[in-house]
Order: sequence, then C-alpha cells, then structure tokens
Amino acid sequence: MSPQILDNALGAVGHTPLIRLDKIAASKGLKCNLLGKVEFMSAGGSVKDRIAKAMVEAAERDGKLIPGKSVVIEPTSGNTGIGLAMACAIKGYSVIITLPNKMSLEKEALLRALGAEVVRTPTEAAWDSPESHIGVAKRLRREIPHSIILDQYCNVNNPLAHEYTTGPEIIEAVVSTPSTSSRPSTEKVDVMVAGAGTGGTITGISRAIKRTHNKDCIVVGVDPKGSILAFPDTLNAADEGAQYIVEGIGYDFIPDVLSRDPTHVDVWVKSSDEESFAAVQTLMRSEGLLVGGSSGSSLSGALRWLVTAEGQKVANTPGKNVVVLLPDGIRNYMSKPWFLQIAMEGEPSHLAGIIAQALQKPAEIPRDEATLSVKPAEAQARVPSPAPASHQLI
Repeated sequence: MSPQILDNALGAVGHTPLIRLDKIAASKGLKCNLLGKVEFMSAGGSVKDRIAKAMVEAAERDGKLIPGKSVVIEPTSGNTGIGLAMACAIKGYSVIITLPNKMSLEKEALLRALGAEVVRTPTEAAWDSPESHIGVAKRLRREIPHSIILDQYCNVNNPLAHEYTTGPEIIEAVVSTPSTSSRPSTEKVDVMVAGAGTGGTITGISRAIKRTHNKDCIVVGVDPKGSILAFPDTLNAADEGAQYIVEGIGYDFIPDVLSRDPTHVDVWVKSSDEESFAAVQTLMRSEGLLVGGSSGSSLSGALRWLVTAEGQKVANTPGKNVVVLLPDGIRNYMSKPWFLQIAMEGEPSHLAGIIAQALQKPAEIPRDEATLSVKPAEAQARVPSPAPASHQLI
C-alpha cells in the first residue's frame, strides 16, 4: 500500500500481499513454496475491485458516464457490484445491481450501504432467461434513461485490469523476494492457480505471467462441479447443471472475457463445495486468513492438482513457486450455513473441556493471588463480570 495520503478509496484498490502458506504446505508434505494472493485486503474486499475501477474509469474516458445523470446497472454475483457501488459512490453515479437469490445477505447489505439499489433474481434461471440477473439487467437498461451496463462478462477492461495490475503485482513480489538457503526460490511464478467466474481474472493474470515473465508457467483453472467453464467440455459432463453453494465462480455459459485456450489456461480442476469449505477452515485455522468460499475452491484445486503426476514434479521441488489466488474474505458469508457450521458447530476442542471442568468448581480466590493493593472496601464494591455465554457457570 502507498505510504502517501490517498485521494480516495480507489487508490487503495489492489496492491494486495502475497503470503506464504507454510503450515498448509508442511501438512501436505509439499517442498515447493505455496503462496496466497490475498485479495480481501483490497479497499472493497475482493479481487473484483480491480475490474470495477477499470471499467468505470474506461467508461469515463470514453464519455459513456455523466456524473449526476448516468445510472450504472450490473448483473453480478456480488463482489463486482460492491466494487462498482464503491467506485460510483466516490464518482457520483447511481447504481442498480441485479443479484441471484443464492448470493449472501451480507453482499446485499453492503451494496445497499454503499447506496446501490438491489434486485434479486431466481438462482435457477438460465443465464439467457429474461428472469435471470442478466436478463433483468438488460430489461432495466431498456426502461431507465441514461443507464448503462458496463458488462463484466464482455468488457475487455476486465481481463486487462488483471493483466496490468494483479499479474504484475504477483510477478514483482516473487521476483523481488531473494532465494535463500532457508527459503529457496526459483524467483519465478512457476504455477498460478485461480478460480473462474467471468474468467477475466485467470485470463488476465495468465497473459501477464506468460507474456512478460515466464512462458512456461503452468496456469491451473478451478471450476465448481455444476459449472461448464472447464476445458475440455468432458470435464463438465458428469455434474452439468447441478446446483452448487460456493459463490463467485462458475457459470452455465462461457463469458466472452474467459480464454479457454490451453495456451492461457493449461489445465482445469473441478472443485466440490465440501472440499472448498474444508479448505476455508484450513486457511483460517492454519494461516489466520479470513477468506471466503471461492478462496477455499482455489486452495482445494491447487492441492488436487499438486498430487497429479505433473503436479508432483512441482510439489517435490524446493524453490518452485505455486501462487493461489484468494479472491475475497469471509465478511460476505458470515450468515451462510456452511460458515456457521465451521464457526459454531465444530467438535469441541481439548481446551473447551478444560474450561468446562474449571468452571464447574466453586469460585475461589487463592490466598497467594489476593491483591494487597486493593482495599477491603474496594474489593467488596467490585461486581464480577458474567462468564461467556458458551461457558456459563452452573
């Protein structure tokens, strides 16, 4: 982040850290470097801040947006909408976001807090249905004067934002971190793993790395079961059309900004909800990273690929750098059943048992812990604080 005073929050978009995932790597027996690109540290909380800023600024340069008059409409799974609502709040444009019903309440709340209007649409509606988030956005554009859809699915500034910012940031972090005897590094991005939604993120990062840094970098795309983005199409056949819970990745159509060319995305891995959410818990409890569900998809996809024949060559080579894109944070999902199960319904720890036993005993203050500096009158006036709700005294 810049040490200087920023003009507005858009200056804090991107510039996110690359963090070692050493504990996870060690638990899996990986000799390579496992690195997370942590995008929830961007101003709006996700990797989509980058494309929102880029699309708005490009539309301004092209004269398509007029402050105080233009209405920005966007169909989104939420994070692009949040980025757009933030940018438009700063720049003075009205915003309407169309959002499938399955997307979290937190996303809607954040959108409304930023001043956006939110229209929910049926999750099961096909992308080309008039009832889908895309179909409703197009209808609103026809009906509302001075409205525009920036269209993340087709807008070239989507992949360009990642080619010009996300990719170069990853390259710079890896190249500028020297190899040492204790932390060997090829000083190259050897493998890049990312989930695909619109596909702009993985396409743009791939172009940046392969064109300017390491043409031999292996780019691994992660696509949820039920989606059809993975290539070849046979990878999608078994679960095509199945509903999945994870948000922000996967689609039932191929967006224009996604390159499925094997020269851009070398290999695809299909992910499940169960693997994704288990990986979220691992990232939180092992690495202290408060990430969202699609970050779990990225990690589970990376780990799945690293046990393949090709992946094991990387996994067993000290110094190889495997970068995993972690798109957003847990902020947007804290009311979701899958998160509440992780946070509130897990198996009691050994420490929980010790706490319960300790609180069953009568409360006594040992003589050697008594504080001589407290006068008797002060001690009598003190009112003990209640125990935490999860460990109430009996």
